[in-house]
Amino acid sequence: MTAPGRFISLEGIEGAGKSTLARALEATLTERGLTVRLTREPGGTPLAERLRTLVLERGAERISAEAETLLMFAARAVHVENLILPALDRGEWVICDRFTDATRAYQGAGRGVDAALIERLADTVHGTLWPHRTLLLDLPVEVGLARARRRSAAGDRFEDEDRRFFERVRARYLALAASEPARMRVLDAAGAPDDVAARARAAIADLLPGAA
Repeated sequence: MTAPGRFISLEGIEGAGKSTLARALEATLTERGLTVRLTREPGGTPLAERLRTLVLERGAERISAEAETLLMFAARAVHVENLILPALDRGEWVICDRFTDATRAYQGAGRGVDAALIERLADTVHGTLWPHRTLLLDLPVEVGLARARRRSAAGDRFEDEDRRFFERVRARYLALAASEPARMRVLDAAGAPDDVAARARAAIADLLPGAA
């Protein structure tokens, strides 16, 4: 009998180290004999990646906050149907860089999109499917943005936002974690990557096959 798949999402502001942590968790889980699928949002499939380009690129035509939210959920719908659910059905572990909590934080708190609209779209697009565990990589905004600038000078539409935007995003993330402690775990992301990875492994240990 195939062991059940597990869905892990990684959240946090720019520069939090989600991609680095995803690779570290992939290595750990693979060593335990689990099949792991790394993916990201927006994106994850060829069509969803095309939608990602529309969301992130700087263009001459303005994208309203509501249009941005709809594009995020359009990409998510494709991603869930074509990658996440099939992988979970096969018993794989899916590690996703961002999911709906990001929309709640970025479009909801950051852009001011109505929270009720976001929840209705979430219910329509993925219903009861939520990550088994969400790891929120938290760090001060100025630290995250400095890391992001070192990583890429080009940036994208979100990295163009000011500090107040990211303070709103961070505050919403922390409020979400406080409201859903069983699913969301906050990790201090300001330290060394190895230390963050160790805390992340401890935060998902109860989901591993054979865990009490």
